[in-house]
Amino acid sequence: MSTNRWFSLAIHAVFVAITISMLVPFALVIMISLSDEQSILHNGFQLIPEIITTSAYEYFLKTPDTILRAYGVTITVSVVGTVISLVLTSILGYTLSRKDYGLNRITSFYVFFTMLFNGGLVPFYILMTQYLQLKDTIWALIVPGLLSPFYVLIMKGFMSKIPTEIIESAKVEGAREWRIYLQLILPLSKPALATLGLFIMFNYWNEWFNAMLFINTQDLVPLQLLLVRTMNTLDFITSRPEFATAMVSFDMSQFPKTSAKFAVVVLSAGPMLLVFPFFQRFFVKGLTIGAIKG
Repeated sequence: MSTNRWFSLAIHAVFVAITISMLVPFALVIMISLSDEQSILHNGFQLIPEIITTSAYEYFLKTPDTILRAYGVTITVSVVGTVISLVLTSILGYTLSRKDYGLNRITSFYVFFTMLFNGGLVPFYILMTQYLQLKDTIWALIVPGLLSPFYVLIMKGFMSKIPTEIIESAKVEGAREWRIYLQLILPLSKPALATLGLFIMFNYWNEWFNAMLFINTQDLVPLQLLLVRTMNTLDFITSRPEFATAMVSFDMSQFPKTSAKFAVVVLSAGPMLLVFPFFQRFFVKGLTIGAIKG
């Protein structure tokens, strides 16, 4: 067998090993969520559980109001926040990419400066609660993530690669700035928009800290905050009236505490795993192009 053949096999073996090392933790989380609590206590975490049961999921799905409401809040925040954030990020990135913009250097430095320093947690809390009056509103989960300087710089790097001759020719044809942006720049920026949209949506989907700071109303608790509370203490579950009602017929000593935590992880992270394949083509292309001049 030739040297190149052995080298190719070695490369494939490395990537297979990396793939397995990434898939095994996912599979382990799913299998633990399907494991019997007593089996976990006696045998520990097993990739192939001794007893497979859906009891952990049954506790949540018998009274699905809380988790469905958390899904609704998280999906609303993720979709609305991603759309608005992409609009703001693309507008600012396009402005900074224009060489005929007179305040390019100052604006770029301002954006870069905010990536290194921020006002701190206390001023942020005062701004959100006293000046913007967003406490206990769904906008408290959307506004803080609307504009990321890092994503703006990536968008600027991508849009800087668009030839200025295209913009100049559009101007010669009589197109105004908004028409150039909407009908020319945005269609050419689909890979960057898809890539950053995926990043932004992941950030919104996994966000829980802002909800912990600003949300007291149970109807606005997002999925990840529900996960954090469940992971930290199962008292949150037992204190909920709908859960308590459902558990009257169950012996609390048999409650699957460990598998319930992993079941919540599966329920919260599962939908985003289904979204990624639809953006994968744009994701790779957008990262490659945006990283060259970012």
